[in-house]
Amino acid sequence: MPIYHSLGKIPHKRHTTFANKEKGGLYQEELFGTAGFAGMSSLLYHLYPPTMVKEKKKSYSIRPEIAVEDNLTNLSFKGFDIKPEADYIKSRKTLFVNNDMNIGLMAPSASMKGYFFKNSEADEMLFVHVGSGTLKTPYGSIPFKYGDYLIIPRGTVYQLDFDTEDNRLLFVESFSPIFTPSKYRNNFGQLLEHSPFCERDYRLPQNLETIDKKGEFDLMIKKNGLIYPYVYENHPFDLVGWDGYNYPYAISIFDFEPITGRVHMPPPIHQQFEGTNFVICSFVPRMYDYHPEAIPAPYHHSNIDSEELLYYVDGDFMSRNNIEKGQITLHPGGITHGPHPGAIERSVGKTRTEEMAVMIDPFNPVKITKEALAIEVDGYYKSWIH
Repeated sequence: MPIYHSLGKIPHKRHTTFANKEKGGLYQEELFGTAGFAGMSSLLYHLYPPTMVKEKKKSYSIRPEIAVEDNLTNLSFKGFDIKPEADYIKSRKTLFVNNDMNIGLMAPSASMKGYFFKNSEADEMLFVHVGSGTLKTPYGSIPFKYGDYLIIPRGTVYQLDFDTEDNRLLFVESFSPIFTPSKYRNNFGQLLEHSPFCERDYRLPQNLETIDKKGEFDLMIKKNGLIYPYVYENHPFDLVGWDGYNYPYAISIFDFEPITGRVHMPPPIHQQFEGTNFVICSFVPRMYDYHPEAIPAPYHHSNIDSEELLYYVDGDFMSRNNIEKGQITLHPGGITHGPHPGAIERSVGKTRTEEMAVMIDPFNPVKITKEALAIEVDGYYKSWIH
């Protein structure tokens, strides 16, 4: 997300002395970057060195248990059957995995208290289906609500502060950086005129709060499916300033402006994000196709090159029968899928749809976890029979 942003105090030149006039000494500079030194980065200025570990406790595994290694069956899952958990880490239920990403749901019933979280192995995309609150990071805070995507780069220390106990989120852990689609950007990274969203739609960190506290601060670090509990001497939100291109941000699905046409347009027009070997799309309320003989429902699709995971958010999804909010369908690569019986006929003559959904297309097959099978809809693969 190549938008330069800066908060707080920073020196005139990078990698130069930056004196702490109140306490004496120097502020501590940290490079927060990706892809070695070749990717997006930010420079952070701490009150204290960000390396002051007091204790490292025993790590423990949160690796999901795989139930189905290979799948060629259309499946569906009732996401709202995920049980709420007060602890944030325990609330994260991974449902699908491959070498590029993890996909799951969570229903945290309380704000993160007593520890901070850092995912050191993956960028995170959190989609807020139910609930609201504030994403708190060293870079500043970002309020969030229903319909928001939160993009959190790997290595970001954060807490989620929820307003209520009823919260439902879809999450993606990407083992590559999550970007805006390259087809929407020029050579300088600016979003082009045909992009369905623009820089004005992004909500960047604000209200930088420098917390000067010493003590014992628990940081839960996720790496390779393990949680490593660390205790630091300094509060992790001790930045006096920062600038750069690598930081968390938010954008609402309601700010996605749909692309429409005279006849049915293919799913790539709905693309919102991309990573290595996957895309994420936003289906939003929109006008239907306006050719006088158009069939607004999607055509049958062989689905050879990728898996298709569709998370249903709101509205009446026109191509499916008997779908609930929070439900997920998995249509694996290698088998044809398409509208449910009657959907094509129902769509003819309709002028608009109020459907809202998030689609994740992994280009490599996903494995299915035990957590997913616990919420599976029985017999979904037969639902195309008249």
